[in-house]
Amino acid sequence: MVRLFWISNLISLNLMYLKHIKMDEIISYAQKSGMKRIGIAYCISLQKEAKKLKLRLAEQFEVYSIDCKYGKIPSGELLGTESKMLSCNPAGQAEYLAQNYTELNISFGLCLGHDNIFSQKSKAPVTTLVVKDRKYKNNPYKEFEVKNEIIYDNKTLEL
Repeated sequence: MVRLFWISNLISLNLMYLKHIKMDEIISYAQKSGMKRIGIAYCISLQKEAKKLKLRLAEQFEVYSIDCKYGKIPSGELLGTESKMLSCNPAGQAEYLAQNYTELNISFGLCLGHDNIFSQKSKAPVTTLVVKDRKYKNNPYKEFEVKNEIIYDNKTLEL
């Protein structure tokens, strides 16, 4: 584990100055760490994008991907209601990837809370590539780019 920490720091320092995209950083980190199996836990709403990610990574790694509805657990069973909708299953996603012996897992657009559960239950280290943000199309950084103000609770706060 200490070895991975140092490799991670060296890669970060090298890539910081080269202005690589996060995808390149993940690939470089996994390669230099000797990783062969990568897992992707993704939100079903990003299925098309997750497939593109899997294809890109599959050029160099064995890739396992799993959507958030894994196990097809009806929400009604969890909530004690008549709901027929399927519940998300971040713990199940982590379990599936562990069963496939992934060495690095990527969180890809999981909801807040679900990303926490997935990270906690994952046996492999987790990095986040896409953060769920409905307002800014999965780009929460936009909140800080908008002018020199933040809108909070329908009030504008000047910076």
